[in-house]
Amino acid sequence: MRENNLFFSIIVPTYNRPRQIVSCIESLSRLNYPQAWFEVIVVDDGSRIPVQSLIASFYDKMNLTVITQKNAGPSMARNAGAKYAKGDFLAFTDDDCMPARDWLQKLSLRFKSSLGCSIVGRTVNALEENIFDTASQTLLEYLHAYYNQNLEQARFITSNNLSLLAKEFEAVGGFDTDFSSAGGEDREFCEHLRHHGYEIIYAPEVVVHHLHGLTFSSFWRQHFNYGCGAFLFRQKCFNNRRQRVRLEPLNFYLELFLYPSAHNHKQSVLKLSVLLLISQVANTFGYLSKRI
Repeated sequence: MRENNLFFSIIVPTYNRPRQIVSCIESLSRLNYPQAWFEVIVVDDGSRIPVQSLIASFYDKMNLTVITQKNAGPSMARNAGAKYAKGDFLAFTDDDCMPARDWLQKLSLRFKSSLGCSIVGRTVNALEENIFDTASQTLLEYLHAYYNQNLEQARFITSNNLSLLAKEFEAVGGFDTDFSSAGGEDREFCEHLRHHGYEIIYAPEVVVHHLHGLTFSSFWRQHFNYGCGAFLFRQKCFNNRRQRVRLEPLNFYLELFLYPSAHNHKQSVLKLSVLLLISQVANTFGYLSKRI
């Protein structure tokens, strides 16, 4: 373990998002953290346009590496990046995210006071004018509020703003590669950490900005995929740990639909509540599609 600055390996999986990955890497080049104390590992998950050429101009601005693999999903990509990483700490984000300039500074402070814990940060919607992005972000905020009421014992994580010791990532076996698309792998990894006795801290001051750019079609598809992932997650919980995932009470959904009215969103509260309802319908269809 290094004594002064903490050395981070930032891992970014990417697939067919050329514009977003350039913005992501540009934001990482502006981090207010010594360049000698972090590396960036981009894992190109079989994109049509090779990522290496898109971000070539950043090689002289940071310690940047690009790994390529056949399309296998974000879980496999994150594991590939972690295997290559040289840092004591792994910091995961996604290609459609832009970490705040003080991201690594805040993480460093947290780890120095809570070594041995995993840190999940706060994701902020960067496209507030997009109501579909706002609806997805509202759902995310609600889940953090519901599951992470005790900030020192978080039960909900997102892999676009997650950091932990590299040796702990290896100890729990990384992300489950049976999750071949985005959705469910975060929950499964969270359960792995907790099952192995690792504490998770929710640190809202550790911020990344998220640029979904959703349409109604992609919004539906996103939450349908989350439902598919939820089905696999429930199967995994029973098969691996012989425990069933408890269904949330009706009050959970009632509070979800009322959540926008209590949080002063710029978008229409009614429209957001309707979209949250649609997200749960899509989730249910995704879940049932795997059960049939």
